[in-house]
Amino acid sequence: MPEYLELLILFGVGVVAGVINVMAGGGSSLTLPALIFLGLDSASANGTNRVGILIQSLIATLSFRKEKISGLNLSLRLAAFTIPGAILGALIAIRISDVWFERILGLIMIGIIVSMLVPQSKSGITTQEGKKTWLIYPVMFAIGFYGGFVQVGVGFLIMAALYHLLKINLVFVNMHKVFITMIFTIPALIIFIWTDNVDWILGLVLAAGNALGGWWAVRLSVRGGERIIRYVLIAAIFIVALKLFGLF
Repeated sequence: MPEYLELLILFGVGVVAGVINVMAGGGSSLTLPALIFLGLDSASANGTNRVGILIQSLIATLSFRKEKISGLNLSLRLAAFTIPGAILGALIAIRISDVWFERILGLIMIGIIVSMLVPQSKSGITTQEGKKTWLIYPVMFAIGFYGGFVQVGVGFLIMAALYHLLKINLVFVNMHKVFITMIFTIPALIIFIWTDNVDWILGLVLAAGNALGGWWAVRLSVRGGERIIRYVLIAAIFIVALKLFGLF
């Protein structure tokens, strides 16, 4: 396959992943295999993927602010607890073998699907501000560790934590999610760069696609509200399931 065609396909995958990541989660279940297919080992694919995630999250964060959807104080407080975990997770990720990385990734994907299929309680009313609970802080540390380690599906975990623990409505959950992801991706990406595990050409092409998809997803999220987010979330889970069973 010609190199330009590979880059074009990667850009398209990035657009789709950007939409999925901003509105739900699991977009990296498309981009990581795409990068590995293009010849990167697991550590380099993991690091290169972070370039797209960082740019996508930045564009999405700015887009939410433009749409007057923001909550900087809470976003910063939650993001701060993810940073130590992300550093630890990234340090482990660069030391693990390809075989073990793929095995762990498979188990993680099964866990994500099972957790998303478990019926959730309908009790409680969600708001823009949410409620206060100390439990969110150790949970954010654990999410940071997971995000630093593998990234795939971290959006699902952030959404579940903010929606079920803090009772924040889904539009604002997505706003906090992209900001938190942007913050903990910075130290993780620095570690991957430092250990020479980033392919900049593939990373920047992927980032361009992610950014376009993320920008469009914010507009769709704000205008469609919780209903459209739920539909995209269901579709994202379905895509992850197809990937897991080798059907996509």
